[in-house]
Amino acid sequence: MSDTVITHDFEAPNAFTQAELGWEAWLEPLAVEELTERHWTGLVDKGRANSPYFRLLARDPDILGARTRTDNDIFYNEKGGLPRALRELSAASASRTNGCIFCASVHSRFATHHSKKFDDVQRLLDEGTSAQQDDPQWRAVIDASVALTETPGEFSADNVRQLREAGLDDLAISDAIHGAAFFNWANRLMLSLGEPTPPKQS
Repeated sequence: MSDTVITHDFEAPNAFTQAELGWEAWLEPLAVEELTERHWTGLVDKGRANSPYFRLLARDPDILGARTRTDNDIFYNEKGGLPRALRELSAASASRTNGCIFCASVHSRFATHHSKKFDDVQRLLDEGTSAQQDDPQWRAVIDASVALTETPGEFSADNVRQLREAGLDDLAISDAIHGAAFFNWANRLMLSLGEPTPPKQS
């Protein structure tokens, strides 16, 4: 890997938002023209080559491939289990707790898209994970995600009971846990490798 450390002259966003942010790495990502067939296989989705984050992770294509397939299965495999909006809410809640402004922007935007509940999602961003949420499933998913994020040992039978009492079955509960657990790891990786950039001006 290159020893080059990249510096920037922009002011990174410091507030949670549903706007579409950019992201820049502190280490040099691979250039698109450097990508080999092994790198493309690791990316899984060729469109991810447009992201400096994924081109940086492509320096270890085997791990990136495992990461991306896990990510895709958690969020896109809807053969039963949690509705997509709640999967995104789980990730957004973990990202809000961890302070990952970029990931929170992505997954809060998807939560809004799939739920059509912009105000509820924005309240999560603006007021935090303890903000009022009237939907018991939203409340249960947020609380479970926060417990897993702050200290995994804080997640307990009480969280499972709350999820179940909100009407979620075992597969849905598993999806909520996987979304939060994955983003506990993903947030920490992203926060250690770069920073968000302001939305592009139209």
